[in-house]
Amino acid sequence: MGRFALNKSEEDAGKSWPAIIIGLFVAFGGVLFGYDTGTISGILVMDYWQNLFSTGYVNTQGHLDVSPSQSSATVSILSAGTFFGALGSPFLADTIGRRFALIASSWVFILGVIFQTAATALPLFLAGRFFAGFGVGLISALIPLYQSETAPRWIRGAIVGAYQLAITIGLLLAAIVDYATQYRQDTGSYRIPIAVQFAWAIILISGMLILPETPRYLIKRGQHEKAARSLGRLRRIDYKHAAVQAELREIQANHEYEMSIGTAGYLDCFRGPMLKRQLTGMGLQALQQLTGINFIFYYGTQYFKNSGIQDPFVIQMITSCINVVSTVPGLYAVDKLGRRPLLVWGAVGMCVSQFIVAMLGTLTTAQDSSGNPIVYNVGAQKAGIAFVCIYIFFFASTWGPLAWVVTGEIFPLKTRAKGLSMTTATNWLLNWAIAYATPYLVNYGEGYANLQSKIFFVWFGACFICISFVYFLIYETKGWSLEQVDELYSEVSSARKSSGWTPKTTFTQRQGASPGAAAPKGGAAEKPDGKSEQQSDGVSHHDENALV
Repeated sequence: MGRFALNKSEEDAGKSWPAIIIGLFVAFGGVLFGYDTGTISGILVMDYWQNLFSTGYVNTQGHLDVSPSQSSATVSILSAGTFFGALGSPFLADTIGRRFALIASSWVFILGVIFQTAATALPLFLAGRFFAGFGVGLISALIPLYQSETAPRWIRGAIVGAYQLAITIGLLLAAIVDYATQYRQDTGSYRIPIAVQFAWAIILISGMLILPETPRYLIKRGQHEKAARSLGRLRRIDYKHAAVQAELREIQANHEYEMSIGTAGYLDCFRGPMLKRQLTGMGLQALQQLTGINFIFYYGTQYFKNSGIQDPFVIQMITSCINVVSTVPGLYAVDKLGRRPLLVWGAVGMCVSQFIVAMLGTLTTAQDSSGNPIVYNVGAQKAGIAFVCIYIFFFASTWGPLAWVVTGEIFPLKTRAKGLSMTTATNWLLNWAIAYATPYLVNYGEGYANLQSKIFFVWFGACFICISFVYFLIYETKGWSLEQVDELYSEVSSARKSSGWTPKTTFTQRQGASPGAAAPKGGAAEKPDGKSEQQSDGVSHHDENALV
């Protein structure tokens, strides 16, 4: 079993389980994200909700409903709120701290849930969706930030990736609750699924009240003793322990180096060597959305219904279960196999699956004069659903969690909150664009593209681009501390060469603060597997002006 185990470095003193438990609990915030985005898919097709919120539009089945434009606004306004929330997260994170920022964000989310629960018409419902989205946007940027700054380096990928697992659990819970209330002919049909979200927010707030602030934020604020106590609590050893002090010196030296070249604003994230990292993070999050995952979970119920599936809610629950289960092997593999191979092979699997779904749907369905779907081959449609499930497996085990993992670890402390906020905002911007455009792209009628199953060709094209993007731009960061990842980007000009890189010095040595304190004897920097590589010279290899 040893070859399959995740190996903790001998250099990492103390216990890892407190930081692991804390990181996994904070990941619970993903349930808010997943549940809120998942519940709307079922609500949109509930008879009572359609009758209550309709402004007179009649769908192709002759039933009162919201119009395609209203459906588009209902789904996409959440993503609009999350976009602005993600951009606003650095203000809270760098002002009141990562911990209190998560608490404040949860209260914003609760305000949105109150509005949606009270609504009996579209205007208040849309307002609630926006504020809930604003809170989710804040949370979605703050959680990977908190996790990456507290997690032990040898299992950081799994901990940050657990955020995606929580998102998938939220999607599954949303499908189950929607299924349970879909036939109610009262306001409980939609109010119960929405009101359940109060519980998720209260759980997150309660936990954050007792969890520690991140040591890196406290160092950034000059609160060294509090940082030591926080790190000691995370590692389960006395804060005066030599290992705690050595790790703090490395964080402090890295921070001092970053501050020695000036403070950072948003524009600095696009200047010099930061440009490559920023565009990599934003591109990764954009492509994650363009793979088509949210088409399935936003409009999947309607799509399966149009494909001739008799009980689309059941299919939605099945796909949600696959999403949850498939995320688990990805959490193990991210720290065992690495970031690059998982992302490449995940993109290949998604690409093939989307192409097959597109071909099956295009060749075996048509429409009558009213736009209702005609299914020529039910078996082919069921095969299409099977390949949708295979696609979900590849996404959930690779691109789902790894987009959050990679963006959470590629930025230096000085720009981390701002850089991460913009990558998360990019995710939500594409999320909004896809949610808003999909009804116009898929639906039948004048002014609509009526792509139907052909929409999967779009997702296929995006997945194909993903393969090249990873090969040329994603660095292998498995096993390195956040400070070592910063050094990796400064020393290695090509992502293809990143897998063979080993750090030569520490920031403590470069800054001349307690030389050798944070490195193994002999001045070598330890590799993740416990081995070390002897330093080839005594000078700094960190050149901020190097081509990265």
